[in-house]
Amino acid sequence: MKIEELKIRYPKGFEQAVHMTKEETEQHLRLMAALKMFELGKISSGKAAELAGMSRTEFFEACGRYRVSIFNYSNEEIEEELKKDLETIRRMSGK
Repeated sequence: MKIEELKIRYPKGFEQAVHMTKEETEQHLRLMAALKMFELGKISSGKAAELAGMSRTEFFEACGRYRVSIFNYSNEEIEEELKKDLETIRRMSGK
């Protein structure tokens, strides 16, 4: 896997303000970026996990901790799926 590097500017003393070391701050920013990009549907869970530097399972656990849904469906897609499910239930029950 080829790795690229991105530099981010931040205010002096930022690490102390968030009570983290430089390494912890870097890891946390990578995780936050991965979570948000995944939540917005910009990247897959696999790419998000890769960006965060963790396994997919660990990334899904982080999604739970930060209340990021692992199901990226629009409201319209959810509504359509529910309609299909209700129709299937009606047919199976004979109503």
